[in-house]
Amino acid sequence: MMKKLLCLASLVVMLAACNNDGAGQLTKSGLDPKNFVSEVAGKPTALYTLSNAAGMEVCITNYGGRVVSIMVPDRDGKLQDVVLGFDSIADYIHVEGNNFGALIGRYGNRINQGKFKLDGQEYQLPQNNYGHSLHGGPEGFYTQMWDAKLIDNQHLELTHESPDGFAGYPGLLKVTVNYELTDDNALVIKYSATTDKPTIVNLTNHSYFNLNGDPSRDMLDLEVMIAADSITPIDSTFMTHGTMMAVEGTPFDFRQAKPVGKDINADDEQLRNGKGYDHNYVLNTGCDISKVSASIYSPKTGIMMEVYTNEPGLQYYVGNFLDGTVKGKRGVAYPLRSAICMETQHYPNSPNQPEYPSTVLRPGETYQSQCIYKFSVRK
Repeated sequence: MMKKLLCLASLVVMLAACNNDGAGQLTKSGLDPKNFVSEVAGKPTALYTLSNAAGMEVCITNYGGRVVSIMVPDRDGKLQDVVLGFDSIADYIHVEGNNFGALIGRYGNRINQGKFKLDGQEYQLPQNNYGHSLHGGPEGFYTQMWDAKLIDNQHLELTHESPDGFAGYPGLLKVTVNYELTDDNALVIKYSATTDKPTIVNLTNHSYFNLNGDPSRDMLDLEVMIAADSITPIDSTFMTHGTMMAVEGTPFDFRQAKPVGKDINADDEQLRNGKGYDHNYVLNTGCDISKVSASIYSPKTGIMMEVYTNEPGLQYYVGNFLDGTVKGKRGVAYPLRSAICMETQHYPNSPNQPEYPSTVLRPGETYQSQCIYKFSVRK
């Protein structure tokens, strides 16, 4: 009798898991949810599927809060997977340092030499990129387990507590990230955080977009618009130092949409420093979430993605470090410049640049950031 009860209890747990993460059938993007059922740092991993009445689907895993796939219709009504990713949790863990689709924190982008001062005290963060601290270091949020709550088929809530002193950051940081798939084909990401000590916060998402639906090739034909009159230029270690550079008359001018590849090989110091486009754009939208900050359009599929945010900046990165050695979903190798990242953010190295908008969060305050990736079709 006891064995029967234990078997029945196990069956109930399995059924509950299937109902929660969609296990038992393939997603529209061909993912098998069973390949995301594992354990990391003593916590269970799963794949969560959001869908809307228009047929769009978004798959997310709570390991690193990663967007694994986004299926959107093209101009012919055929669903296309427009983000790069992997087929299993094991694949995400195997590729060292990868941040495909991930939640980034505590501090997105770079902090010079991993050092900053706050209220007169100096803090040292892990140095993992040209001597700088990048994306929170090697144990950033993209490697952490998030507690997941699937509210309904269009809403997923992820929560995480980052202890005081973890990776060198002060304060117990409590973070909530909400993913919403709207009926008008927008993926809305809302971040909020509180702290018990003064700290710094800069959260973003690191999805790699290829609206052509074919990540086995470069996407230099994609047309990009960025509503920004200037960038924060970088040195040869990708670090910003408080200056601004006007985009007018340079390869960095995307105020009018143009193909990614039009000027990417121009003889330009900033392009050499970034090995292509890998720069923070100073948005001219005034942190107004109702204004389009950037857009990507695929002439091949007709798919358009608009970016909205209440952040002052956007990191525009075009996969300059992809080289074909990483194999993603369905074994496809991701070659050079096969995807675009549009990371809404505060500026890199802001804690060391008082002229930049502040990234300081204090007890009693709530950090709030929002990013919208809205998809449509141009006939």
